[in-house]
Parts: sequence; structure tokens; C-alpha cells
Amino acid sequence: MGIFGGMFAKSEGKESSKLAWNYLESMEDLDHAEQQSNEKVVVLFKHSTRCSISRFVLKSFENTYAIPADKMEIYFLDLIEYRPISNEIAARFDVTHQSPQMIVLKDGKSIYDASHESIDASSLEQFA
Repeated sequence: MGIFGGMFAKSEGKESSKLAWNYLESMEDLDHAEQQSNEKVVVLFKHSTRCSISRFVLKSFENTYAIPADKMEIYFLDLIEYRPISNEIAARFDVTHQSPQMIVLKDGKSIYDASHESIDASSLEQFA
């Protein structure tokens, strides 16, 4: 790991999350999320690990999200590491790429999206 590995390691990650995220790490994961949106509402959260605004919005989202898993599924995308998936989301669901960004899917379509400081976990209650 090296002398600075612990000091400069990514603060965001699967281990440090307060939520039970599903992670988008392949096109198959995205296909699954889209299919799952036919059964219940799916939220895609696109996060940039290089952006302090994105980090702030993510932490705020994690601290306020309170919708039960049987009502909604939440997916996390590290768009720096998985940029092709981010591009596919924009094309497939006809949304302009933003970072950070929250996209709500229902029946395989985007029904709501927000970016930057407009992302608010409480806004999702209307879809649950």
C-alpha cells in the first residue's frame, strides 16, 4: 500500500457507505437495473470521485435517504471508473450527463432526474 496509501485512499467506497447500494459495474448491471424498474422504482446515483460537490451531495443523500428496500432500489455508479456505463445511461434514458446526478427509472424509462444541489433524497418519496 505504501506510506501514503491510507492517507490518500478514496473516502467513498463500498465499505464506507451508509446505504445498501447496488453497484453499477457492468452493462449487465445496468440491464438488470432497467429490468428491475418494471417491478419497482429504481434510482441511479452517478457520482464523481474527483469532485468535492459530488462528495458533499452523496453524503447528504446517504444521511437523508429513508425509503424501504421493498419500495425502491438504489444503484451507485462511480462514473470516473465506469464512464462507458455513464455514457450508456445518458443515451439509453435520454438524459443529459451531469455529475453528480440522480435518475429515477420506472418501467424502463427515466421519469425524473436531478443534478448537483437539486439532488434531494426526500424528493424520492413521491415515487415510492
